[in-house]
Amino acid sequence: MKIEETLIERFLRYVRVPSESKANGGKVVPSTEEQWDMARLLQKELLELGLNDISLSDKCVLTAHLPANLPPDAPHVPAIGFCAHLDTVDVSLSPVVKPQRIRYEGGDIVLNAEQNIVMRSAEHPELAPYVGQELIVTDGTSVLGADNKAAIANIMTALDTLVGDPALRHGDLYIAFVPDEECGLWGSKNMDFTKFPVDYAYTIDCCALGEVVYETFNAGSATVTIQGVSAHPMNAKGVLVNPTLLAVDFVNLFDRRETPECTEGTEGYIWCQSIRSNPTTATVDLNIRDHDKARYEERKRLIAANVEKLRALEPRCRVTYTIEDTYGNIADAVTDENRQAIDNIYEAMRRLGIEPNTIAMRGGTDGSFISTKGILTPNYFTGGLNFHSNCEFLPIPSLRKSYELTMALIALAYEKAQ
Repeated sequence: MKIEETLIERFLRYVRVPSESKANGGKVVPSTEEQWDMARLLQKELLELGLNDISLSDKCVLTAHLPANLPPDAPHVPAIGFCAHLDTVDVSLSPVVKPQRIRYEGGDIVLNAEQNIVMRSAEHPELAPYVGQELIVTDGTSVLGADNKAAIANIMTALDTLVGDPALRHGDLYIAFVPDEECGLWGSKNMDFTKFPVDYAYTIDCCALGEVVYETFNAGSATVTIQGVSAHPMNAKGVLVNPTLLAVDFVNLFDRRETPECTEGTEGYIWCQSIRSNPTTATVDLNIRDHDKARYEERKRLIAANVEKLRALEPRCRVTYTIEDTYGNIADAVTDENRQAIDNIYEAMRRLGIEPNTIAMRGGTDGSFISTKGILTPNYFTGGLNFHSNCEFLPIPSLRKSYELTMALIALAYEKAQ
């Protein structure tokens, strides 16, 4: 079977396994039972390929090792890791994916005639470059799941290729398939890094052909709890301390221009995600984001300072807060020693005739957390577009190029070690 058809066959098999995650703050990992189905399917396939040290943890983290294939007395070749996530995103669509393979000839795409679901070219100009190509699309009732099952198909096909051809030289390769990326990177946060002893790694978890990411947000979350004083309205004067109004006062202490809807590029923000309150208690949930580490730390200090301002505004209230780091900027992990991981992406793209599109991501990947553990983990394209949407689609030539990039990165690591 041709590589392209192998990639497609794997991808279609994987997306038909429902594996949505559900946000629960990491209380239970994985957050859904369905992710175990995906992990066990891959565990079986890794066993059939003959990989070593296959382990499925109690947190649904699946790891495996493909030993190096090197000639005698070969110099050290860097050990490379590849990480992809098992879960698909929950955006209140069907968890069941019904993919369709079509040739796109331009114009609108009728995803579901029965339900009158149409991907309109006027609303989706990103379709235009793919006229004349084969696409995999949804039936309009779900996301497609190329985020991140295109990466899983890519990695598994690469392993199959390497196992099947002893002439292909490579260093040690380590694989990690993790759950719950879409709801907080909880899978990578529960990795056993003794099972991932790599010099550097890659995630394959962004969009169109050519995209490269090694800059992401530094990310954290804060929870501010305001204890007021309840009182009956008939005798509330001088007694009632309304925590709901104090929560509003607290949120208004922040710069309204530094929010997600008012920023772009590498501009950071503090996002008030929710206010939950009753007559005695209000809780404010905040997300903190900035590409620059110093500015990120300053935003954390600003939250603490605004808590003090609120306490001074109403001394009768009791205000407590917690701040937790979620992940870091991949770029902060770059050193002269590991820079090869990024340089090789651009060298491989040059050889494959792929035009790089380097993006400072306004978000994070599993690599954003893994990089905080001293393992530089940049990210490159799956080829898919419109992630987290029923209009998600995957151009088949782009999927093929993503696989070719994976193979080229493995080959380059060996070549440069000689």
